[in-house]
Amino acid sequence: MINNRSLQIRTLVILVITLVGLYLVFGPRRTPNAHDFTWNGIKANLEENINLGLDLKGGSHLLMRVLTDDYLKTLTENNAQAALTAAQDAKLSVAGSNVVAEQGSYSISIQTSDASQTAAIVEEVKKRVDLFNWTESVSGNTVTWTLPSATQTILKNQAVDQAMRIIETRVDAFGVQEPTLQRHGAESSAQILLQMPGIDDPKRLKDLLNAESNLTLAKIVSPPSPSPVQTYPTREAAIQSLGGAVPPNRQVLKYTDRDMAAEPTEGVEPPAQWVVIEYPPVVDGSELRDAQAVSRTGNEGDYQISFSFKPSGAQKFGDWTGRNINNYMAVVLNEEVKSAAFIKSQIFDQGEISGRFTKSTAEDLALTLRSGALPAKIEYIEERTVGASLGADSIRAGVTASLAGLIFIAIFMLVYYRASGLNAVIALLLNMLLTGAALVMMNATLTLPGIAGFILGIGMAVDSNVLIFERMREELKAGRSVADAVETGFDRAFITIVDTNVTTMISAVILYLFGSGNIRGFAVTLILALLINLFTAVYVSRTIYMWIMARNPNIKSLSI
Repeated sequence: MINNRSLQIRTLVILVITLVGLYLVFGPRRTPNAHDFTWNGIKANLEENINLGLDLKGGSHLLMRVLTDDYLKTLTENNAQAALTAAQDAKLSVAGSNVVAEQGSYSISIQTSDASQTAAIVEEVKKRVDLFNWTESVSGNTVTWTLPSATQTILKNQAVDQAMRIIETRVDAFGVQEPTLQRHGAESSAQILLQMPGIDDPKRLKDLLNAESNLTLAKIVSPPSPSPVQTYPTREAAIQSLGGAVPPNRQVLKYTDRDMAAEPTEGVEPPAQWVVIEYPPVVDGSELRDAQAVSRTGNEGDYQISFSFKPSGAQKFGDWTGRNINNYMAVVLNEEVKSAAFIKSQIFDQGEISGRFTKSTAEDLALTLRSGALPAKIEYIEERTVGASLGADSIRAGVTASLAGLIFIAIFMLVYYRASGLNAVIALLLNMLLTGAALVMMNATLTLPGIAGFILGIGMAVDSNVLIFERMREELKAGRSVADAVETGFDRAFITIVDTNVTTMISAVILYLFGSGNIRGFAVTLILALLINLFTAVYVSRTIYMWIMARNPNIKSLSI
């Protein structure tokens, strides 16, 4: 006997879920317009609601490698110079230093002419340089810091992770929906895969990724105010002022005083000058908290970049500016002095890069400063572009395959199972709708392998109905009533359906865990289709039979 209350609840559940699915897939979920519910509007909503992958939408594919060995080399050289400067500033008797920076071997050594000062050197270096994870050793009059292999691996992975975060920040500027950014290959390969659907200009993408944003602040070697900044007309003249060679604690950099130059001419840079600055710098871009393009006058060519420091950088900057009042500070961007600021008083957390930037160049520079400098250079291993027309062909082929499979399955079910086959077709259509709705809810990206998983899900959904129908046929042949045959068919086929779906889902989960990129898209789509199949093939199909028997309680035969 059919419980009408239970049947009404089941029907309401199916109706609500179906309406929600229709809205998620075809409704104006993101950017409503006046024609959302026309045919063209519904089609546009469908294209916008489902994120398409690179192989369907077209775009750029870049496989890159972070040069982590170069990162460790630069880290070692910078730490070596900072350690040497710390010992020299403490007036300790330093006789020399040595740096080993090659693949797999990184060490820093400082020699002293007085072996009794080795402990003092270690103490001063600890105060000024972060060598916490380095192995320290003392032998005679030499102090050595060595980077262990385990720490090298950790630092390399950190460099790749940092590069990924910076790349992600820069990629967000494109406004691309669901870009793919992930580690690729073995962990030791330091490879990163980037796929940008809808971006068919890989050169522009590479230009943004390669944009440098190395900001440092350092003291300019110049007489104190009121004298102007000491500049030199050529690099050679600046080097001559240092005795003909650049010592380790100095740098000679190009300096173009854009503010003091005459009104700039289109395509003509102001004359270059050269300055000498102290090395290493007091703070760098890693200490930045924020950077914004600002205009004091509102004129297009009069923009500056205002930046602020994190607390740790603000404290270091404040201490340093307090010791250097009436001196000049260089604002160095990508190895070029952009501004020479006069230090009037102690400054803690804010600064500014001036120089008649345009609005667009100032905003681009602020973006790269906010995202930070890449920890190491990247090289491109593979680059390819998928055209939008090729993506459209893939969509057309996928849709054609899906429709062909659906039509042939529907014909077979209607011919072989007659009216019961219509039940299976309804459940199948609902399965397809809800799978698409689940992709939209998860904000997942549909790829060509994802369409393959979608099609395979159609076959699995029909397989469940076949199991149920064949079991019902056996019960009817055994002389059971229609009501008993339906109930027994569903009950006894349910365990088999669960078994087949679960075993297939286990395979799909393994594909997702150990696969990458498009393989995961196939696995996700298949898993969703199988989960939803438990609802459509069992719950929905059984509800349809319950309606049939409620309308005809004395039914004697079933079209199956």
